[in-house]
Amino acid sequence: MKAVALTHYLPIEDPNAFFDTELEKPTPSGHDILVSVKAVAVNPVDTKVRAPKDKIEETPRVIGYDASGIVESIGEDVSLFKVGDEVYYAGDITRSGTNAEFQLVDERIVGHKPKSLSHAQSAALPLTTITAYEAFFDRLGIDINGANKGESILIIGAGGGVGSIGIQLAKRAGLSVIATASRPETTNWVKELGADHVVNHREDMVEQVRTLGMNHVDHIAIFNDMRHWETAVELIRPQGGIVTIDDTDLPMPMAGMKVKAASLHWEFMFARAMHNTPDMIEQHKLLSYVAKEIDAGHIRTTVSDILSPINAENIRKSHALIEAGNVKGKIVLEGF
Repeated sequence: MKAVALTHYLPIEDPNAFFDTELEKPTPSGHDILVSVKAVAVNPVDTKVRAPKDKIEETPRVIGYDASGIVESIGEDVSLFKVGDEVYYAGDITRSGTNAEFQLVDERIVGHKPKSLSHAQSAALPLTTITAYEAFFDRLGIDINGANKGESILIIGAGGGVGSIGIQLAKRAGLSVIATASRPETTNWVKELGADHVVNHREDMVEQVRTLGMNHVDHIAIFNDMRHWETAVELIRPQGGIVTIDDTDLPMPMAGMKVKAASLHWEFMFARAMHNTPDMIEQHKLLSYVAKEIDAGHIRTTVSDILSPINAENIRKSHALIEAGNVKGKIVLEGF
C-alpha cells in the first residue's frame, strides 16, 4: 500500500521530513477494522509528533490522526461495522497513523461517516470533534441537551479546528458563545459558525469581555495555548471550570483558581484509546451523534482547504501552514 512516512524528525522545510513509500497492507483481528482511507486531515498534534528531535525510527513511521474511508475488512470480534460501511475517525496515537492507503483502527473509536458529506469534508472532523465534545460535555460537565442554556462560554482560539466545531457544539447546547479571533478572516469565520460575540486574543480580553457586560463567564475553553492562562483565571466565575488542551510548559499559577474554588480540566482525546479505558465506545457514540447532527443540518464541516493527492509534498505543505499559525478550520488531503 502507498503511505507517507518518516524516519527522522526534521524541520518541515527539510525535503526529507516526509517521504512517499510502499508498506505491507495490514490484516485486522479482534475489534480492529481495516479502512481504505479516502481522505485525511492535518492537525497541530501532527506537527508536535513530527517536531525535530534526535530520535531515528528503524522502520518508516506513519503518522496522521484524522481520516474518512470505507471498511475493507473486519476482525472476528467486530460488531459495529460491516464491509463497505463509510466511516470517519481520529485513531490512536500509539498506533500507525492515517497517512496510508489502509489503516487498522479499533471499531470502538470509529463513527459512521455523515451521509451528507464527502470523505474530504468528513475527514476534517473527527479529532477536533472528539476534543471539543469531550472538553465541553465530559470534562466541564455541560449538559448536551440544554440544561445549561443561557450560560456563557469563552472559547480562546476559536478560529482553529477545535474551536470551529466547538462553537457549533456549544450553540447546540444552548450556550452563549464568546469566541476569540485576531484576523479579519478568522473573525468572519467564527461569526459564520454561530459565535454570539468576538473578542481579539491579541488585545486585552478581560476589558473586551467586560465591555460586553459580563464580569465573569461560566465556562472557558483554551484551544490555542497557555499564554492566556491568567486572563482565563481572571474571567472564570467563582466555582466555574476551565478546560485546556495545550502543553504545560508555561507557568500556570493556581492561587486565583483556589480562591474562586474553580476547576481545571485537561482534555486529551487519545486518552481513551491509549489507556484502553472501559468507556472507549463513547467515542464511537459521540462521532455517530455528530454525524446525525450534520445530516440534520445543525452542524457544518470545518474544512477550509483541500489538497490532492495524499503524498509527502502535500503533507509537508500542510504542516508548514499549521506551523505558520495562519490556518482557519482544517486542511484536508484526499486521494492516493
